Amino acid sequence: MTETPAIRVERRFAAPAERVFDAWLDPVWIGRFMFGPHLRDEQIVSLKNDPRIGGQFHYKVTRAGAEIDHTGAYREIDRPRRLVFTWGVNEEQGDQSVVTIIIAPDGDGCVLTLTHALHPDWAEYAERTQAGWTKIVGDLASALNQAN
Repeated sequence: MTETPAIRVERRFAAPAERVFDAWLDPVWIGRFMFGPHLRDEQIVSLKNDPRIGGQFHYKVTRAGAEIDHTGAYREIDRPRRLVFTWGVNEEQGDQSVVTIIIAPDGDGCVLTLTHALHPDWAEYAERTQAGWTKIVGDLASALNQAN
C-alpha cells in the first residue's frame, strides 16, 4: 500500500478564531487571500460554495489561458474550531485528498494548523503543495491585518 503524504502549515493570527474560520467559507474573503490577480497571474472566473456538511465548492480561475476548477466537499464544519474538506483540481478530484483546518484560541488571537493529506498519486507535488498552502495562509493573515 502506498503511504498518503501529508503536509502541514501552522501560523498564529492576531485575529479571533471566529474571524479566521469564517474567512475560509466566505467567497469574498476567499477572493482576497486564496485566488485573484492581486496574489498571482490569474483571473477569477467564479468562487462558489455551499458551506454545509456535504456541500460543495468550486473556485474557478484562469491561469496561462487554462481554466482551473478547484473543487471539494465539506466533511466537517465546527465553527470556529475545525473545518475539513476534500480538495481536487479539475478531473483530479475525490475523497482521497483531504484538508483539515484546526483553529485554537491563543490569547487575543488564534493559531491555525492546516494539514493536507494528499492522494498518493500526488506525492511528487508535496513540496509544491506545502509552498502553496503556506502562501495562502500567509495571504489570509495579510488580508485580515489590512481589514483592521
